[in-house]
Amino acid sequence: MDVQIRTIEEREFEAYLGAVELAFSDSLKPEDVERERTLIEYERAFAAFDGSEIVGATAAFTMPMTVPGGEVSVPYVTAVGVRPTHRRRGINTALMRSQLDQIHERGEPIAVLTASEGNIYGRFGYGLATYGLSIDLLVGRAAFVRGYRPAGTMKFVSREDAIASVLAVHEAIRRDRPGMTALNETRLVYRLHDHEQDSDKGASTLFVLHEGEEGVDGFVIYRVKHEWPASVPEFVLTVRDLQASNPRAYADLWRFVLDVDLIVRVTAWGRPVDDPLLHLVAEPRRLQATLTDELWVRVVDVPHALRRRRYSAEGRLVFEVHDRFCPWNDGGYALEGGPDGATCEPAGTTADLACSANDLSAAYLGGTSFRQLQRAGLVEERTPGALARADAMFTWDPAPWSPYVF
Repeated sequence: MDVQIRTIEEREFEAYLGAVELAFSDSLKPEDVERERTLIEYERAFAAFDGSEIVGATAAFTMPMTVPGGEVSVPYVTAVGVRPTHRRRGINTALMRSQLDQIHERGEPIAVLTASEGNIYGRFGYGLATYGLSIDLLVGRAAFVRGYRPAGTMKFVSREDAIASVLAVHEAIRRDRPGMTALNETRLVYRLHDHEQDSDKGASTLFVLHEGEEGVDGFVIYRVKHEWPASVPEFVLTVRDLQASNPRAYADLWRFVLDVDLIVRVTAWGRPVDDPLLHLVAEPRRLQATLTDELWVRVVDVPHALRRRRYSAEGRLVFEVHDRFCPWNDGGYALEGGPDGATCEPAGTTADLACSANDLSAAYLGGTSFRQLQRAGLVEERTPGALARADAMFTWDPAPWSPYVF
């Protein structure tokens, strides 16, 4: 393969973006250039060059992410693609190699991504760590359980006036839920662009704040698709984001979107798997809830990663980790951890559990249990009781969730 892999220079930025868009069978738009420029880290943007032509790419944004009991600065891997003319030549593997080597050299314990196709990234040690809940609900069957009472007021605001409140509510929530990233105005504006660019041409993005006794404690961002079959309004409301810092505000926000006039269906995707809405509606089957893969995690440095999170129960485990793509992780590790911290060191003693880096990564945020992985034939229990001990330590409430698309 006569292709060079290296990071790009600023003068190559537009050509780089064009290659990424072409890899996804799209073309570069002028507005995309300035949007992507707000978050680009040139030292993390790798390109594959066939001569002077860019034929593949991968990049990462560095952002703080919540892990169980703490926070880690994490590379959010994005813009991964190879031009159709250059596929099946090992270019993506070479890009992943360069990227993971850099992450390791920088001392970062984990990397994360969302996958266009789930079968791509297991080859490189990523494991499925969070799921997203999608719903599609006919509002005529959207009654709440008995006992619900409104607890606040709603207010429409402009996009500009919403930003500070959205950031404040998000920050109040995200420190308790693994998988969520810290947002600033630049990152939020970048994300809002996706809310405003979809197939519902002409539909406005609407922002509503919930105000409780102590001020703004929740928000919803949504769009409405206008349909008039036979001159009858059958609008579809899509929730793009909905967060609240307390249960009553959360219930009010869902009740609001389910009661908007002229709406026949409410849809949402990428909701947390433990969404309280499952218990608020009187007929949860009507949600037509489905699960999709969301955040994929890659443990890049096993002892560093395991030391950076907290554990729900005190315990000690010895792991035997197999890592084909990052061989520096191969070996045994003794983990001792609990709610107050953890230590993890190389170990030569007999392992309690044996697993791949993929499976350790899948369990890292506390949303996938080792027993689930063992029942799939992916984890081996070598010491009786080790699976139960591992699950008691690694499990976390609330469930991990990653609403930030990147």
